[in-house]
Amino acid sequence: MNKMAETIQQPKSRFLKVECKGCGNTQVVFDHASTKVKCLVCDAVLAEPTGGKAAVKVPVQREF
Repeated sequence: MNKMAETIQQPKSRFLKVECKGCGNTQVVFDHASTKVKCLVCDAVLAEPTGGKAAVKVPVQREF
């Protein structure tokens, strides 16, 4: 098989730019976070781990 014909695997994880509901702060979080992610300004929980993808509790503005 030709090496050029092989497909390149893409990562299944991404970084997300989210906005805190409480203070409006924007922050970048990992979508497979293994710990609770809190807002750096008001300490609200932005994402919680679930064993795979994190449960994002706030609106996502952009994916990287």
